[in-house]
Amino acid sequence: MAATAAAFLEGQQITTTQCGLCGTEIAGVNGRYSCGVCGWTNPWWEGTSTLPDATDYDQG
Repeated sequence: MAATAAAFLEGQQITTTQCGLCGTEIAGVNGRYSCGVCGWTNPWWEGTSTLPDATDYDQG
């Protein structure tokens, strides 16, 4: 399980942008953002990578 987690983390990239509502500079992971100032969140499909689904992980 640790190897799966490490492989997942290697593919993550911290990105920054301006909040779509209040303009605050915010950071996110792979183009997915949530503003801590006003609560704005960008849609999940705007990210720069495909999200894993449950079948990508061993549930055993």
